[in-house]
Amino acid sequence: MTTMYRYFSWAIAVTVAGLVGSFALGFAQTGGLGGAVSFLMITAVLAVLEISLSFDNAIVNANKLHQMTPKWQRRFLTWGILIAVFGMRILFPLLIVVIAAGIGPWEAVQLAAKHPAEYAEIIEDAHLSIAGFGGAFLMMVALTYFIDEGKEVDWIRALERRLRALASIRGLEIGLVLLVILAFTWILPEGREDEFMFASICGLATFLGVEVLSHVLDRTNLAAETAKAGLGAFLYLEVLDASFSFDGVIGAFALTQNLFLIAIGLGIGAMYVRSMTLMLVERNTLSEFRYLENGAFWSILILSVVMFAQTLVEVPEVITGLIGAGLIGLALLSSIRFNRRSRAAVES
Repeated sequence: MTTMYRYFSWAIAVTVAGLVGSFALGFAQTGGLGGAVSFLMITAVLAVLEISLSFDNAIVNANKLHQMTPKWQRRFLTWGILIAVFGMRILFPLLIVVIAAGIGPWEAVQLAAKHPAEYAEIIEDAHLSIAGFGGAFLMMVALTYFIDEGKEVDWIRALERRLRALASIRGLEIGLVLLVILAFTWILPEGREDEFMFASICGLATFLGVEVLSHVLDRTNLAAETAKAGLGAFLYLEVLDASFSFDGVIGAFALTQNLFLIAIGLGIGAMYVRSMTLMLVERNTLSEFRYLENGAFWSILILSVVMFAQTLVEVPEVITGLIGAGLIGLALLSSIRFNRRSRAAVES
């Protein structure tokens, strides 16, 4: 219990501060106890939503952090989480409004504070581009993991072995993502195809850009190689977190149009992602449960498909969260069964 508290102490502290802050915000804005309790409950639901959508994020973060030096691990777990909380949960929605409405940052803040319904409507109008960018980036993340000759562990063997066998086809994952983009562009209602395609290609190009940067940094002189490789991994994780955050940020507006309440709720959830990542890295949980990483990447692949599907139909975020958590739970159970069989074989 003491060990678990060490990992989650900061998250618990932020949770308490966030819930108190949301209660005070509700009381100040509504002037009554009922409004304050309502704000408190919305914050709690937002935090749970963010955590449920981010199990796979924590696992992928831990996998990448294993490749980084302790110095870059600390940088990601401090500066990286600040960027995640303040950048994606606060600045990103503001940036969308600044670009979409053609107004200044301060005007966007005032719009969020004084006209939250109008602010939420602008965010919703940008959902097509967000879904295209995030869907393309996350699909590349998942397919690059599965279509890899060096991958050693298969969970869903029939599918994963076939995907691994296709790794000799150069650029296959890029071609598959482009086919999905073209298919959805063809299905989309007339008038918004260009917007979707542009955002999706940007998501694909961003993934390739981060990959190229990582390889370039890895090939520099030996003295600076480790630090620069850490920079490449750091940038990769930040873009990955951004893609994961899109779904939660958009889904949050279905619960409330209050930007500050959204920032508190999603910020609390982001702190638990940091705590889970730290625990997975320090306790080497990914090596202990061999299929956990596979489950996370299947969850990412499903999330990418859901983001593309959201351009046509509304998919509740609770369903996305349950699918992701369910896949990771199944992978965990498979890992436990594998460990039991292995121990039994050794003992016999």
